[in-house]
Amino acid sequence: MTLAAKSLLLIAVLGLAACNNPDRYGAGGAGGAGGAGGAGGIDTTGLGDPNNPTSIAYFNQTVGDRVLFAVDQSTLSPEARGILTAQANWLNQNTGYAAIIEGHADEQGTREYNLALGARRAAAVQNFLISQGVAASRLRTISYGKERPLEVCSEEACYAKNRRAVTVLSAGAGV
Repeated sequence: MTLAAKSLLLIAVLGLAACNNPDRYGAGGAGGAGGAGGAGGIDTTGLGDPNNPTSIAYFNQTVGDRVLFAVDQSTLSPEARGILTAQANWLNQNTGYAAIIEGHADEQGTREYNLALGARRAAAVQNFLISQGVAASRLRTISYGKERPLEVCSEEACYAKNRRAVTVLSAGAGV
């Protein structure tokens, strides 16, 4: 074996060893007691405590992190406006967080159509949050169209869950 081949093999072995960190999520593995899971595995400030009113878990579970839309619509329903008003209040009180607003669609329609629809849904949420006093610099949007369904089946009950916008928080005022 040549020196170059030995060097490449050593680098590959070291790279794989670096990827093998069984405690990367803290005690208990992914989603366990030591990690926040959705917060990048960081849980040093109570980000994963649903009883802490300044935590991401509290926002997701108590305030609500998603709103639903009607078929082929990006108009906010009265229920969605209520959830978004609560989100805006929470964000205005917890200025250390930024958010990415994800727009989603059901599996009906073309990929291109659903990406555009998801973008309109995310923009509708963003515009509402801004109208409620959340700084635009703390908000970003992305559309996944039909690429990230919550439910996969060809029934209205599944489609309805996939027509959504999700507010995903991150610590740090700039996304």
